[in-house]
Amino acid sequence: MRTSSIIAVVIGAGLAVAGCATPTTRDQIVKVPAACENLTVQIYFEPDSSEVTTEGQAVLNQAALQAKPCKVNRVLVLGLADAVGAPAASLEVSKKRAASVTRALNATGLPAAEFDLAAAGQTGAVNAEGDARLLRRRADITIELSNP
Repeated sequence: MRTSSIIAVVIGAGLAVAGCATPTTRDQIVKVPAACENLTVQIYFEPDSSEVTTEGQAVLNQAALQAKPCKVNRVLVLGLADAVGAPAASLEVSKKRAASVTRALNATGLPAAEFDLAAAGQTGAVNAEGDARLLRRRADITIELSNP
């Protein structure tokens, strides 16, 4: 009985060790960092405001953090407005939104890059049926990245 107990312990230990497979290939040992791919985010604004909200700042902070290990080639910022109010006023607020997003991104420590700012105002705020498109009080931000 003593021999069978020893064999059972050895077999049990062998099975336990077999369950803990050790990496055997380079791909299992070396973790290759993810490729730096372009990031696109949107942040939203209160009506008639160009001030980046707390939630918007959190989105920008996260985007800057994701971009940190990469080379930032260019940042595209498009300010948008809804179909409420005069077209000239909507264009002006969308320009201010693009500018405030740029300042907020610079404050995050995003590496220096070329910023392309654009403003669409009310353009595209109404669909072909004449209905107002939802969620137009925003800025669309694309951070173009490449591997360092």
